[in-house]
Amino acid sequence: MNRSTKRCSRWTLVRCRLGFDPPHQSDTRTVYVANRFPQNGHYIPQRFADNRIISSKYTVWNFVPKNLFEQFRRIANFYFLIIFLVQLMIDTPTSPVTSGLPLFFVITVTAIKQGYEDWLRHKADNEVNGAPVFVVRSGSLVQTRSKNIRVGDIVRVAKDETFPADLVLLSSDRPDGTCHITTASLDGETNLKTHYSVPETSVCQSVSQLEALQAVVECQQPEADLYRFVGRMTVTHHGEEIVRPLGPENLLLRGARLKNTKEIFGLAVYTGMESKMALNYKCKSQKRSAVEKSMNTFLIIYLIILLSEAILSTILKYAWQAETKWDEPFYNQKTEAERNSSPILKFISDFLAFLVLYNFIIPISLYVTVEMQKFLGSFFIGWDLDLYHEESDQKAQVNTSDLNEELGQVEYVFTDKTGTLTENEMQFRECSINGTKYREVNGKLIPEGMTDDSPDGSMPPLNFLNNLSFRERKIKIYAVSLCHTVQISYDQSDCLAVGGDPFSHANGFSSSPMEYYASSPDEKALVEATKRIGVAFTCSNGDTMEIKTFGKSEKYKLLHVLEFDPNRRRMSVILQTPSGGKVLFTKGAESAILPFTTSGEIEKTRLHVDEFALKGLRTLVVACRHFSPEEYIDVDKKLNSARTALQQREERLQEAFSYIEKDLQLLGATGVEDKLQDKVQETIEALRLAGIKVWVLTGDKHETAVTVSLSCGHFHRTMNILELLQQHSDNECAEQLLTLSRRDDHVIQHALVVDGASLSLALREHEKLFMEVCKNCSAVLCCRMAPLQKAKVVRLLKTSPEKPITLAIGDGANDVSMIQEAHVGIGIMGKEGRQAVRNSDYAIARFKFLAKLLLVHGHFYYIRIATLVQYFFYKNVCFITPQFLYQFFCLFSQQTLYDSVYLTLYNICFTSLPILVYSLFEQLVHPHVLQNKPGLYRDISKNSLLSFRTFLYWTVLGFCHAFVFFFGSYILMGEDTTLMGNGQMFGNWTFGTLVFTVMVITVTLKLALETHFWTWMNHFVTWGSIAFYFIFSLFYGGIIWPFLHTQDMYFVFVQLLSSGSAWFAIIIIVITCLFPDVLKKVLYRHLQPTSTQTSQNEQNGKRAECFPVVKRVCQALDLIHIPTCVRKKGNYISCYLKRAWREEIN
Repeated sequence: MNRSTKRCSRWTLVRCRLGFDPPHQSDTRTVYVANRFPQNGHYIPQRFADNRIISSKYTVWNFVPKNLFEQFRRIANFYFLIIFLVQLMIDTPTSPVTSGLPLFFVITVTAIKQGYEDWLRHKADNEVNGAPVFVVRSGSLVQTRSKNIRVGDIVRVAKDETFPADLVLLSSDRPDGTCHITTASLDGETNLKTHYSVPETSVCQSVSQLEALQAVVECQQPEADLYRFVGRMTVTHHGEEIVRPLGPENLLLRGARLKNTKEIFGLAVYTGMESKMALNYKCKSQKRSAVEKSMNTFLIIYLIILLSEAILSTILKYAWQAETKWDEPFYNQKTEAERNSSPILKFISDFLAFLVLYNFIIPISLYVTVEMQKFLGSFFIGWDLDLYHEESDQKAQVNTSDLNEELGQVEYVFTDKTGTLTENEMQFRECSINGTKYREVNGKLIPEGMTDDSPDGSMPPLNFLNNLSFRERKIKIYAVSLCHTVQISYDQSDCLAVGGDPFSHANGFSSSPMEYYASSPDEKALVEATKRIGVAFTCSNGDTMEIKTFGKSEKYKLLHVLEFDPNRRRMSVILQTPSGGKVLFTKGAESAILPFTTSGEIEKTRLHVDEFALKGLRTLVVACRHFSPEEYIDVDKKLNSARTALQQREERLQEAFSYIEKDLQLLGATGVEDKLQDKVQETIEALRLAGIKVWVLTGDKHETAVTVSLSCGHFHRTMNILELLQQHSDNECAEQLLTLSRRDDHVIQHALVVDGASLSLALREHEKLFMEVCKNCSAVLCCRMAPLQKAKVVRLLKTSPEKPITLAIGDGANDVSMIQEAHVGIGIMGKEGRQAVRNSDYAIARFKFLAKLLLVHGHFYYIRIATLVQYFFYKNVCFITPQFLYQFFCLFSQQTLYDSVYLTLYNICFTSLPILVYSLFEQLVHPHVLQNKPGLYRDISKNSLLSFRTFLYWTVLGFCHAFVFFFGSYILMGEDTTLMGNGQMFGNWTFGTLVFTVMVITVTLKLALETHFWTWMNHFVTWGSIAFYFIFSLFYGGIIWPFLHTQDMYFVFVQLLSSGSAWFAIIIIVITCLFPDVLKKVLYRHLQPTSTQTSQNEQNGKRAECFPVVKRVCQALDLIHIPTCVRKKGNYISCYLKRAWREEIN
């Protein structure tokens, strides 16, 4: 038995060392400080990742195979690869170069782009991995590279340096072992956060002390959650083992930066790709736009057309060859092998040959052109000065360019309220204490019904407290001053200059060289408010919190912090008062506090909270609980037991919090104002006129949310507000939904208000009924929403039968789930961190920018990409259909109509640039018109420009033009081919070149007819493409190329252009193709104009009227000298004004 066990452990060790077994075979990892492992032969060290960060996809060795594999997973690339291989294997009418060269071009361009991007990632990785760091090894401080850090190393980090790995804080230069950090690079939060070391290690502030430290850390295996860490440290001190819990407050995350602390020592627990920052490098779920889905559908249809043409040609060939004279004519006798070959194999070979001949109907360059258009077009959002917020110096940013056109298809907007519609700048306004309402006036709390009629400064702030007992003052006002996680930053230089006291008083409390930092704007506003009225929070040193009331200092010992979480919707602190008593202060939403209160003015406070909410104020309820010595011992034991647990720590903490936060004494409530952002009402109204429905999803109570909805224009006063609130059962919820759905007054606009609890019931079994009610409402407001409920609401609309395009916009971490769930996610660069921005597709600084982003940029992107896709299929139909028609005149012999060089360069050179430039700059109407007339957005909704009807029009148009190309040329040359002055006849290649020439000119001019916004670049590529074709053909046909097997095109183009009849044919055929299209546009524009065309006509009329004035203004602008301070914006101002006026001229 022992031998078997030894053999098994030896085999396990071998497998681990060879890398066959994963390094994490348990739920926890054990890390020995300074890597001092147990001195026994049975211990097998756990294997951990090194500290290298790898964000690149490729290496030098796997780039080619891996990149090729990824590219050929795309259907179009794989299809052309098959065609190329077929051309190599069998005798086909066209050279393998015709398929191979375009494929090579597309693959090469994409590979270069991806290779360059990966090279940049490698470069960034090398900078990070090669950064110098200091670690404690062998009793001394050693400098090494970041990539050489191992799990268990003690790392020293100095002030303003970033942490090179996830470290458990061991000690700092502060006596209490704390340090301050910022996590701006992780979640965007710029406030200072305090992290703590355990008391047993905080005293180890030298290398020798750390080298002598005997400790073991047990913690969970790596996970991506930045705010979750479960572990414990066992310190051996004088032979006694002391166990301390470790949580997020003890962990210093890689990428965070050390602030206001000279240096710290930390233990590396997660390194390299196992650090939390690296684990958050996960790829977001791939979102596909409606245009991309339509493009794939069109591709399948064209693939069916291709197969049909190939099958039809193969069948007609054999039908034609049923006659002996056509099967084996005297000039083309079969060999013995051809006569004895299998009919089935010959049929398959002919089918494949026709497939190769017609394969260009599938546009291989479409994908690379679309990628280039999306990538280049995305820069316009960042360059738009109208989306630049000068106060915060933030411009719009694009995190993904794959969804540009989706901005023009949005039907539902889901928005957060706080920080998105509002400024998230909190200002304390009112409070309720002991059933009495107070408001702040000039730094004083004035009871309701009284006015501040005393001179400034004649009476002390907070004078009303003189009428209260010391105990009441302490528990009612001090609760707000102490129940928080606010940090203080002192201006040390100012303090020293005035004499050393870091808290200077003027008039008691009017000025101080300190600044509060808080992760929540509410907490900061409340602490600042208590300071203004006389109770100032002045110090937080580890386990001590100090407040000053009119210069009198009081210190409280911080025993425990019960952190806020979205489920409890409250946070608490347990303090030891100066008299030695133990008290719990808690604050949170009224729904999270009032049910647990047993004493105090509950009903009066509830009424005051509702009144605050009706004024649009954000409300918090404050309560307390006093512990007897026996109760506190029990509470302390439960908290320590839960916090030292390695398994199910969160569940056990929730149980402990629920046990503690009960039997509360209600103290009062606070009301904080959050102002609306600029132009929110105008933006929501513009979205409504554009046919976009706006839903507000917020965690606020419904009175506050309704008030804000009314003030921002989301709800109108004339709307009938329907309510689905406080439903407690499925039956009750169903009855209410049925009542709401039976309303027949469709003339009146309805608005729906639903809370989180009722929404859960509605989504459980009554989704269809709930959706029916929502669709009959002009606006929907969901309040008291949890983050996951927001995502569920978005998913509900997104997966409804109509499949509407959804957009979610928010600024906080609680909005990430709905931002990722929606078709388009937009992050607001607000004051609740950058998690929403990091997880969004687009980011803007203010809600008002959403109007231009959708109504202008979305409109432009959609019409550009829609026309690009349709035009690509159109020009390829024009290209390959004459090839198919030509087979009827050559006995389906698979003779090609065009030269191989023309086949290769048609999509790459002759017709590629005009459509690319069009797709970057086209504007149907001026941006100002689109913003002033939001209804124009409706013209492109529901993917109208890529509907099956529009697709059918472009396809039929392509076939019609192809018939005109072919038969127009055939009629000219069919009976009499002696078109030269000397009687010389035209041949096969001349006929094909004539068709090709007409085609290049026609498809280019067709795009010119579709262009409304002409720039110099449009003119250059449009006329330049036609000129390039002529110059290239003259050059190609004027030289005998030694590397070509045949010289079929020698002098053909020169001969064609020397014929007046050919020039006449080109002009007649081009006019014949384009004249009906011009006539259709004119008739539709005047008889059945769309709203967009009407706006174009109005815009053109205004241009004609103001042209002389504009010209003079432009001349005047050229003489204006823009000051240097204005030109600092990158010369934007001068150029922007001139460009705006000149666009009017054009």
